Amino acid sequence: MTDATDPLVLFMPSGKRGRFPVGTSVLEAARSLGVYVESVCGGRATCGRCQIEVQEGQFAKHGITSSNDHISPVGPKEKRYAEVRTIPAGRRLSCSATILGDLVVDVPPDTVVNAQVIRKAATDRTFPRNPAIQLCYVEVDEPDMHKPLGDLDRLNLMLEKDWGFQNILVAQHLLPDVQKTLRKGNWGVTAAIHRDLETSRPNMIALWPGLHNEAYGIACDIGSTTIAMHLVSLLSGRVIASSGTSNPQIRFGEDLMSRVSYVMMNPDGREAMTKAVRQAINELTAKVCKEAGVAPHDILDAVFVANPIMHHLFLGIDPTELGQAPFALAVSGAVHTWSREIDLAINHGARVYCLPCIAGHVGADAAGATLSEGPHRQDKMMLLVDVGTNAEIVLGNSTRTVAASSPTGPAFEGAEISCGQRAAPGAIERVRIDAQTLEPRFKVIGVEPWSDEEGFAEAAEKTGITGICGSAIIEVVAEMYLSGVISADGVVDGAMAAKSHRILENGRTFSYLLHDGAQKITVTQNDVRAIQLAKAALYAGIKLLMEKLGVETVDTIRFAGAFGSFIDPKYAMVLGLIPDCDLAEVKAVGNAAGTGALMALLNRDYRREIEDTVTRIEKIETALEPHFQQLFIDAMALPNKVDPFPKLASVVTLPERKVLAEGDVEAGGRRRRRSRE
Repeated sequence: MTDATDPLVLFMPSGKRGRFPVGTSVLEAARSLGVYVESVCGGRATCGRCQIEVQEGQFAKHGITSSNDHISPVGPKEKRYAEVRTIPAGRRLSCSATILGDLVVDVPPDTVVNAQVIRKAATDRTFPRNPAIQLCYVEVDEPDMHKPLGDLDRLNLMLEKDWGFQNILVAQHLLPDVQKTLRKGNWGVTAAIHRDLETSRPNMIALWPGLHNEAYGIACDIGSTTIAMHLVSLLSGRVIASSGTSNPQIRFGEDLMSRVSYVMMNPDGREAMTKAVRQAINELTAKVCKEAGVAPHDILDAVFVANPIMHHLFLGIDPTELGQAPFALAVSGAVHTWSREIDLAINHGARVYCLPCIAGHVGADAAGATLSEGPHRQDKMMLLVDVGTNAEIVLGNSTRTVAASSPTGPAFEGAEISCGQRAAPGAIERVRIDAQTLEPRFKVIGVEPWSDEEGFAEAAEKTGITGICGSAIIEVVAEMYLSGVISADGVVDGAMAAKSHRILENGRTFSYLLHDGAQKITVTQNDVRAIQLAKAALYAGIKLLMEKLGVETVDTIRFAGAFGSFIDPKYAMVLGLIPDCDLAEVKAVGNAAGTGALMALLNRDYRREIEDTVTRIEKIETALEPHFQQLFIDAMALPNKVDPFPKLASVVTLPERKVLAEGDVEAGGRRRRRSRE
């Protein structure tokens, strides 16, 4: 039994927290919260798979001061394990380490077998190739005492003669090894030439003896929650490996503004977050290289997209100005730099390109998604939405395009939801509710059958049923509305308790029991409110852009981002997350920002296209728009207080509008009180 004086433990990156008595093992605490920490040896400290890291410092957002003094000292079992096998510095075995005080605990991704499912896969589209990197093999004349021309000068002459490159700028790090490389290759060498702009001088960035026909690039999307990367052959244009990982910056704050606040309040905050994200990118690079059997030294070009705050932190820029009006970017245009300048573990001479940002809170990731989906290339009115911690919205066509951001917060990704979690085995990902009986059926990640199908219970024993991920949060609230469990204004109807045991009373409000098991999973009134606030922020932003363009409808909707890939368009519309549209025209396009980065990596012409397009996108700042507040209030209702949804109504039976306000009387004569948050 725990009480309010027990230490508070927060696990990252899941964000789950709880209070535990002093002396509780970290592994036991993790398991009781449904945090997956692997242990094969049954807590005997022999397998070493339950490694964790304690993060030290003040975490004001969570009200926690975490310290290594708040965890038990290294004991005999951990010492014995360290003698037999290596354990990275700073890590502890959670089966042996016990809680002494408040803690922020990281579960390192490399220790987790059933880790979060990073749903940012490569595209199956193909693009014309015109990369900024070209490999050039040349055979150089040997030295001649009668022609006292340096080895490098003769190399440059052959590159001009055979390949047409003039006035080559040679990277400094190559100069000490030019002679050795030429002789090792018996005067035959391969030079990697980088030229992005046609007007710029070609750069020699790498040099190998003999014929070298390996050249790779990485396209990377640095998201607030996850980082996704594609490893690409620059010679064939083929994506040869893709992977993703959690953004380690989440320990400093789940949303963007909390990370800016961390920088403001901690003198070394910017440096710590920059170091964390670069280290994660290097680890991810090593992972994709290992998967593909590629040497990191052969990565010669890298393209990155990110939202403005991630963009600035990655480049080592203080994002403080983005945390306050007028939300000024340090740099909005495309950034060209060298891998060595930002500590990337790839070829020392590799070049780095960051797509331009659109505005203070509409970043290079939105530019990448725009490049991928091309609203500016078509006549249809396209709505492009990247649903994340900070939603980015682009609306327009070839005539005019506008963009905005909307602070939806992390509710759609499981945070701020009582039983919310990220997409991992054991998380509920799909929900249906019978309108007559109010009985649910659901699908769990890692379990093939639905909950009402044969074999579900046995299959679910392996993963457990641990929480609700983002796609299911949208579906369960929409299904609660369709079945009458909640009203149009989002109030859980307590009168339904007479109809079903699934409606639970919680003091002044009610909740819906989705699953009653080892982990009791409910959807509370506060959960519904969190989703309403998030979806209203997004819809109000969309509606504001529609008003700016003078349109009442959109022709086509594209959901971008990892989360968008798993949103069911029908339920998104029932919830009022997006405006009414023909459901056949609502499609998920996966990690469109990453696809845009991939396009820019494979073809420098796409870089010029997005650089030009961004200058013509009109940026709308929702905070300055007086009508935004009313649009937000209207959007709190399901699906919306004033906007009709005729196309949705033609395929879904929407319930009669039921508003439960203060003064309504429930069945049985009891006066209903409006829930207070």
